[in-house]
Amino acid sequence: MPELPEVETVRQGLARWVIGRRIASVEVRHPRAVRRHVLGGVHFADVLAGRTVLDARRRGKYLWLPLDSGDAIIGHLGMSGQLLLQPPGTADETHLRVRFRFADDGPELRFVDQRTFGGLSVSEGGAELPDEIAHIARDPMDPEFSDAAFVAALRGRHTEVKRALLDQTLISGVGNIYADEALWRAGLHGGRPTDALTGPAAQRLLGHVRDVLAEAIKVGGTSFDALYVNVNGESGYFDRELNAYGREGEPCRRCGAPIRREAFMNRSSYSCPRCQPRPRGSLRG
Repeated sequence: MPELPEVETVRQGLARWVIGRRIASVEVRHPRAVRRHVLGGVHFADVLAGRTVLDARRRGKYLWLPLDSGDAIIGHLGMSGQLLLQPPGTADETHLRVRFRFADDGPELRFVDQRTFGGLSVSEGGAELPDEIAHIARDPMDPEFSDAAFVAALRGRHTEVKRALLDQTLISGVGNIYADEALWRAGLHGGRPTDALTGPAAQRLLGHVRDVLAEAIKVGGTSFDALYVNVNGESGYFDRELNAYGREGEPCRRCGAPIRREAFMNRSSYSCPRCQPRPRGSLRG
């Protein structure tokens, strides 16, 4: 699933191509793509026609486009969602779900989603911050993110550090890939109890999380297949910089030990057994 760098890359593309443009019409081609819009696809299209996009914003893994009506379009990419800009007349994608045409007859915005786990909706009065995503914590790239509050909250919990990094009510935008990368850089096993972390260790970990995210944003995120692309259909290249995630059996770039893979929350965690030893106090034993 796309994490913060991938979603931020899409947001930057939307900011470049849709801000200031007036929506002429919306075509909903699959109802599941707007299932979170409880009034249905016809209402979704009608309420957006004639509206102008004022901005492109993000909270964690969610995008929203504030409109001149005071409402906002909320978008979540899910496992395979794509927001693409295409010249009018370009052949429809196989999994095209929603099409936005603009009054200037310029590039269309298309929501393409093979697995239909993502979706779009309209948040009434949500231009500033949609109520639907207000519960999601700020991410470490947000200027208003509080390092001190995060460190205190992290150390105040009794859970595993990787589980805490994936908790979107504590810190948003971090998923499996970037959690593993930050933990590798910090030399911490994901099973380390959060309440056993010292303040400086927690601050160092946060610094590595921020660095990993920033570096991934610079190269457009991580693409393992054709499902994640930016608004121009281009893949990200951070997979070339991964030190832990997906490298089972390959030598650690720091010490040479084979990277291990462990089961974690129906997924996998990757770490170095020498640089990131499992702590005695691990909640998983």
